[in-house]
Amino acid sequence: MQSSELQIECQSSGALNLTDGEAEDRLTLHLEEKVAMDSPRARKLVLRPEQVRNANNAAVLRLLRQRHRLSRAEISRRTGLSEGTISRIAADLLERGLLVEEGAENSTGGRPAIRLRLDQSRFLSLGADIRSWETRVAVGTMSGRILDTRTFRTPETPQAALDLIAKQFREARQRFRPGSVEGIGVTVRGLVDSETGVVELGAEPGWERVSVRTLLERKLGVPVCVENDVRAAALAEAGHDGVEAPAGRSFIFVKVGEGVGLGLVLDGHIYRGSHMSAGEIGQMLVRDGAAVEHHDNPGCLEQLASNRAICERFNRLAGQRPRTGSGDSAAQVKRICHEAMAGCEAAREAIVETARYLGLGIANAVWLLDVDVVIIDGAITEAWPLVAAGIREQFPAGEQFPNFRRLVLRPSSLAGEATMSAAVALPFAALFSPGGTTRLPAV
Repeated sequence: MQSSELQIECQSSGALNLTDGEAEDRLTLHLEEKVAMDSPRARKLVLRPEQVRNANNAAVLRLLRQRHRLSRAEISRRTGLSEGTISRIAADLLERGLLVEEGAENSTGGRPAIRLRLDQSRFLSLGADIRSWETRVAVGTMSGRILDTRTFRTPETPQAALDLIAKQFREARQRFRPGSVEGIGVTVRGLVDSETGVVELGAEPGWERVSVRTLLERKLGVPVCVENDVRAAALAEAGHDGVEAPAGRSFIFVKVGEGVGLGLVLDGHIYRGSHMSAGEIGQMLVRDGAAVEHHDNPGCLEQLASNRAICERFNRLAGQRPRTGSGDSAAQVKRICHEAMAGCEAAREAIVETARYLGLGIANAVWLLDVDVVIIDGAITEAWPLVAAGIREQFPAGEQFPNFRRLVLRPSSLAGEATMSAAVALPFAALFSPGGTTRLPAV
């Protein structure tokens, strides 16, 4: 077999370059013959034609999700796939309704090129972000663009919460074109098994071993995807064109809200851990014996830097009586941030002290993981100049620390909507994954 007959290029996009359609089958046979001669462990390297096609399709879809509109020639240049391969992929995705063609680009001569983009209107989903205080639901597109939102107070029991989500789904199908809302994505705080759709241990009483996927699919008969809220938000940030991770596309996404969580993206892939619990940075001890009321583990980051901690700190510094009940802590933190930026000393001190604790936890994570970028999400970013300075003060300085010298620290490019954007995109996530296949029957 001539090497020119079979060309495989593994690039950062995850694409596999095949020179012609027949090469897919010949590739599989070639690898199977090689496996027969090599060690049994090499069997994992065999790529079936369907796997190759899925990887190439996903590479194209991911590129268009970030770059929005590209010609076939541009896609070929950016992915390393041949123009013939791109033409076949585009024809398939156009037929399946995942892409649409737009008007010709400006041409310097010859036949003008046609741009391709994701079809953001044909397939929609309902996303639900379940929080302690409130639950938000939204209808959105496969790339996570939010079209319509609703908010309601989170019920006391999981069953009641899922009943309300099911009700919102039925109403969404009435508001939008019949059949266009294809599935549901649910994000929950706590330990979530995204493979089974089970909330193993939620942040609120009663949310233990809750089979969210099974319960909703039985009610509605549509595909349901479930994910931890911070991991989902990190995935949304990774797919957004504003993400800045120039070296290895590895970053940590720190969400400050009702708790403090971390999403870890390594080489473009989310890391969940052996027990689906990776990223529980909120349990990291950053202060020994810290005295914070009402908490069993007062020295952990979550009890020192969450929204509730910020509110308690501000009330103490301002000499105000603590409010009863948790309420919308994000709205309270935004107010504190705005007062801090306006010069209120108590608010400023509360934010700076919180940022210092965050910086300690983040510095430990960077030492351990050696990532390129740290992204912060949450209401606290409303006072970003104070927050960024407080976090960076905890980073070591000097040329002898290369993992901190070039480290990028920035707020989320999705401006507080990362989790909601991720929820609506969850049912389509497999389309953008090299090894995934969608569960949506219409696609």
